[in-house]
Amino acid sequence: MRNVTTDNITETFVSYFGEDTDPRILEIMRSLAKHLHEFAKETELTHEEWNKGLEFLRWAGRITDDKRDEFVLLSDVLGLSSLVDMVHSSPEATSSSVLGPFHISNAPPRDKGADLGAGYEGEIILVEGVIKDTQGQPIAGATIDIWQTAPNGLYSSQDPDQDIYSFHALFTSDENGRYGFTTVRPVSYTVPTDGPVGDILKATGRHPWRPSHLHYIVKADGYRDLVTEVFPDDDPYLDQDTVFGVRSDLVMTYIKQSAESFPDTGYELSGKVNEPYSKVDFDIVLVKAH
Repeated sequence: MRNVTTDNITETFVSYFGEDTDPRILEIMRSLAKHLHEFAKETELTHEEWNKGLEFLRWAGRITDDKRDEFVLLSDVLGLSSLVDMVHSSPEATSSSVLGPFHISNAPPRDKGADLGAGYEGEIILVEGVIKDTQGQPIAGATIDIWQTAPNGLYSSQDPDQDIYSFHALFTSDENGRYGFTTVRPVSYTVPTDGPVGDILKATGRHPWRPSHLHYIVKADGYRDLVTEVFPDDDPYLDQDTVFGVRSDLVMTYIKQSAESFPDTGYELSGKVNEPYSKVDFDIVLVKAH
């Protein structure tokens, strides 16, 4: 095409694709080009702004490593991660929520009732629940990958003073689909603001705070994997999560309990709790894989 114009550049771009291009790639690339081109025309993007955007992406690449993914963080704060979650969530299942940039793979397997918070100060929380299907039947043998921040608001991959698997564990649901563990209550924290994503937040007058939460990845044979989070209903940032991860069915009440009510058996902390703690029940519904 010798006469490329602002009106035909998108279709010209698509016309250059080979005949054997995968249909899904063609669909995605056509839509991506269309929206990028319309964005540039609508905003009358200047060369200076375009170059600044490219430098932004180069900076995100430089700051990304095996412990921090600035591109995931960018997707999160733009709402894209949550939008993809919501587009593909089943209304019959527990809502999905953002994975975030700080998940550590291959968490150590732990027995039901294990304590994730050993050696850390903070309010003890007892977390219990059932993994079940859309008919309410329990799912035995599901794996539940749990992770959270330490009481200082940092994930293990951010904090050189923590073991890499600190506050990470992999549980398996029992024959009744149940799981349970104790930990130190997670705290609200800020996403990293020392990189390009932080500049976006500052330029738009947005705060960097996330409400406190527990992360979950739940898997079971024959079911769709679920990535989600659970949030306490008394967190001050619940209604303005900077990565848009909150869903109404993921908001739980942490119920205060007396020390005497802690289970006598079945938990690593049984017989060792001498102060009030909180309890949260979080059942998870999985849908069948297609």
